[in-house]
Amino acid sequence: MRVIIIGGGLAGVTTAYYLAIAGETVTVVEKASGVALETSFANAGLICPGHSYTWASPQAPITLIKSLFTDGQALRLKPTLDPAMYAWCWEFLKNCTNAKAHLFTSRKARLSKYSQRKLQELRQKEGLNFEGRSKGLLYLHRSQKALDLATVNMKVMTDNGLDLQALPMSKVVEVEPALKHLRDELAGGLYCPTDETGDAHLFTRALYARCVGLGVDFRFNTEVTGFETSGRDVASVSTTAGRLLADRFVIAAGTLSPRLAKFLGYKVPIYPVKGYSVTFPIDDSHFWPQVGGLDEHNLIAWAKFKDRLRFTGTAEFCGHDKSHRPEDFNHIIKAARQLFPDGADFSKPSYWAGLRPMTPSGTPILGRRRHTNLFFNTGHGHLGWTWSCGTATLVTDEMLGRKPELDFEDFS
Repeated sequence: MRVIIIGGGLAGVTTAYYLAIAGETVTVVEKASGVALETSFANAGLICPGHSYTWASPQAPITLIKSLFTDGQALRLKPTLDPAMYAWCWEFLKNCTNAKAHLFTSRKARLSKYSQRKLQELRQKEGLNFEGRSKGLLYLHRSQKALDLATVNMKVMTDNGLDLQALPMSKVVEVEPALKHLRDELAGGLYCPTDETGDAHLFTRALYARCVGLGVDFRFNTEVTGFETSGRDVASVSTTAGRLLADRFVIAAGTLSPRLAKFLGYKVPIYPVKGYSVTFPIDDSHFWPQVGGLDEHNLIAWAKFKDRLRFTGTAEFCGHDKSHRPEDFNHIIKAARQLFPDGADFSKPSYWAGLRPMTPSGTPILGRRRHTNLFFNTGHGHLGWTWSCGTATLVTDEMLGRKPELDFEDFS
């Protein structure tokens, strides 16, 4: 069976891998010059089933409104003339109820746990090096009130089989000694000992090399310009490099998925949400953290790689704009210096901004729709690294007629 996958990020490359090891003939079409150069390039690096909460919560509307008038908000809305943004926001706001937050968080938690298992299986099988660390993740809270609320809210995670522990600050410091200077400023945090970190870009490049060895054909610098259909089948895809024929097609193009699906008459509820990351060099002279995590008050994540320390934050609704200025990172760097004042060489920042493909519910869009040979693997939002191997396995299972381990109705 010939399969064309549109998108060479985490979702596309993992899907290519699972199809290739099943013996299928796979071509990946990617508009960039290589794999994982968009959303997967410099993301937070957290593999975090323990933080699978949906963004659509009862508190989210207030945060969005505040962002219109107050600088420094982690969730920011920039008014534009793009009607798609307002349509997406309306659907998002309709999900901001306690009942829906619980429903979508439960679905995300189950998918995260399953996906992490598939990632671990793949890592063990292929021996991929992506500077991974399996020391758990910390989710820090600055007030006792916030910690108490988080302890109550974590039940939705533990009910879905995740190991989360509420720790006072004395125990947090035992897990992460680099936070000892904040002993009197933080109340404590949640600790998920099974969560992990790793460089998603390195992972995708390593898996790309394995895919090439399996015979996967990658067509870089190639843009999709349309599709040709025959009844309920997709017959071919038109690209800037010519027309490509296949038996099955997969759209795994992140924030570009709605534009591609529109060629075929689909209205895909994905909108780009911009995130910022800054990475600093580290050496033995620095007191860097051993454990990754998230400052819940500032919504700043951190992850340590071999010789780098990365901080990420902000969710900005501003269309497809990926531009950034050094001052855009002031909030992140301020929080980073407070968390780990001796953790890195803060004089040598490497800036990046990318777009998360968010759905209003926070759950991805997977599997077959109206066309019998077209499949989706997109809309992973802020959990693309965590979900990559799981969603690729599920889509591959459906494509090959195998029974998926999770219910596709949850991701329709």
